[in-house]
Amino acid sequence: MSRFLLVVPPLVGHINPLAGVAAELGRRGHEVAWCGHAERIRSLTDDRAQVHDAPLPEGGDLSRPPGLTGPGAFRFLWEEFFVPLAESMAPHVERAVSEFRPDVVVTDQHAVAGALVPERLGVPYLTSASTSAELVDPLAELPKVAAWLADRLDALRQRIGDPSADHDPRFSPYGILAFTSRELLGDADLPWERVHLVGPVIAERPEDPDFPWDDLDADRDLVFVSLGTANTEAGQRFLGETVEALHHLRDRVQGVFADPGGHLGELPAGMLARPQVPQLDLLSRAKAVISHSGHNTVAESLWHGLPLVLAPIRDDQPIVAAQVVAAGAGVRVRFGRVKAPRIAEALTTVLDDAEGHRTAAAAIGRTLRAGGGQHTAATHLERLAAQPVTAATVRS
Repeated sequence: MSRFLLVVPPLVGHINPLAGVAAELGRRGHEVAWCGHAERIRSLTDDRAQVHDAPLPEGGDLSRPPGLTGPGAFRFLWEEFFVPLAESMAPHVERAVSEFRPDVVVTDQHAVAGALVPERLGVPYLTSASTSAELVDPLAELPKVAAWLADRLDALRQRIGDPSADHDPRFSPYGILAFTSRELLGDADLPWERVHLVGPVIAERPEDPDFPWDDLDADRDLVFVSLGTANTEAGQRFLGETVEALHHLRDRVQGVFADPGGHLGELPAGMLARPQVPQLDLLSRAKAVISHSGHNTVAESLWHGLPLVLAPIRDDQPIVAAQVVAAGAGVRVRFGRVKAPRIAEALTTVLDDAEGHRTAAAAIGRTLRAGGGQHTAATHLERLAAQPVTAATVRS
């Protein structure tokens, strides 16, 4: 039996993939503990999970000006959230390592303390890349922004990590779990000996016993709509246009909206909106998905063979949308300007498969399922736990 410590930021899309991996490790007899925001972790995993709490830094949240996109949004995210989060989490990660004594730390790519503290303490750690965007070097054409981030990560390492180390803490020398497939990544230049492409984690999640399954119409195509957990207020205009588009296609489709912020209000008859939805169960019944290009929703949709209409907002979303479009599995629309007729047109296009979007989505889905998800991820972690504590050994 081995011990695995999972370090995560307080973000749903970053916790969900590792929740399935943790459950699989537990089924194999290993001991698993978490370090992060305890309330958020327990709400997405097992409320009996062993969690070393790492409270948010004072004032720490993800609220950004709605119009802030591109490099400005990227800088804001690191300067105002990820770097302060790493500094506030560092003593809690160190305490968790001291008390739990893990054989391996698994750290989300954006919970940087989960990399820097173990490197200083000599504990092997593996990176969890919850989005494929970092793997394709999104800052390759923005060298000034890349240098700005490198400076901040280096300064952070001086404060909480091993000052003698020189690798990017977002990419562990011991290995990287990536919840995607090579076919979706495209022609990425990666250190393939260290990158393990396992596809999305499709595992049990907390159920919603109150979801009105009887209200689903078997005679119409179910279209699932989600802008994730952080974008619903900014996306109120887009969601309104989507409601109008689906209402126009009401004889053919039925829309089910994830609306955690409760911004939609009353919907036309036949549509459903819920603050929380059983997403995987809905995807198993859906025919298409409309999304902001959040990586988990995209990967889970494609795992089910579903084509997508994508309206990326910022951060990794434009990169993920570009990957889907390049694979032929979806259509991109402009989040800030698109109107209902264009959304209806894009949705009809992917549903009809005249341009092969459903066919391409099914093909990508097969590659994602072949990755093995949590089962393959757990096997990689077991192998790392069984090896001597040197990055060079793992790379060989």
